Amino acid sequence: MRLLAKLRALLRAVVRRSRMERVALPRCDPALLAPAVREQVRTVDRSLPVYGVRTMENVVADAIAPRRINLILLAVFAMLALSLVAIGIYGVMSYLVTQRTQEISIRIALGARAADVLRLVLREGVRLAATGVTIGIAAALALTRFLASLLFAVEPNDPAVFASVAVLLIAVSVVACWRPARRAARVDAIVALRHE
Repeated sequence: MRLLAKLRALLRAVVRRSRMERVALPRCDPALLAPAVREQVRTVDRSLPVYGVRTMENVVADAIAPRRINLILLAVFAMLALSLVAIGIYGVMSYLVTQRTQEISIRIALGARAADVLRLVLREGVRLAATGVTIGIAAALALTRFLASLLFAVEPNDPAVFASVAVLLIAVSVVACWRPARRAARVDAIVALRHE
C-alpha cells in the first residue's frame, strides 16, 4: 500500500513538471492577451506557472533560425564565389587578349571590323564559361544529396534552379569578357604590329 502511494505521488510530481503548451488564436494583438491568459490560468490552478508567452511568428522564427543562418551563409559564400568567377574570367580574358594582340592586329589590318573582333573575343569567353558551367552542373548534380537537408520547398535536382544558375553564370561571363573584348576591338593594328 505504501509503495502504491509513493508511485502515485511520483506520478503527480512528474505530471506537474511536464511542460504543457497551449495555443490561442486571438483577433487582437497577442502581446495584449498575455496578462489575461495568466489570470485565467490562475483562476483554474494557482500552482501552474505561465511563462514563455510568445507569438506564433516568434515560435516559427526560433524554429527555423538555424536553417536560416545556414542559408544566409550559403548565399554570402555563393555571392563571393560569383564575384571570384567574374574576376577570374576577366583576368583570363585580359591575358588572352594580351597574348593574341598580334593576331588581332593582323585581323584588323586584313579588314576585320571592330564588331568582328568583339564577337571573336566574346565567343571565346562564352565558350570557356559554357565548358565550366557544364562541368559545374555535372558536379552539382553529383553533390546535391549533401545539401538536401538544407533545402526547403525546392527539390535538390530542380531543373529551373540549374537552368537559372547556368544563365546567370553565362551572363556574368559575358559581362566579365566585355571590357577585354572592347579593348581588343580598339587595337591599333599599325602600332601593335610595329611593337611586335
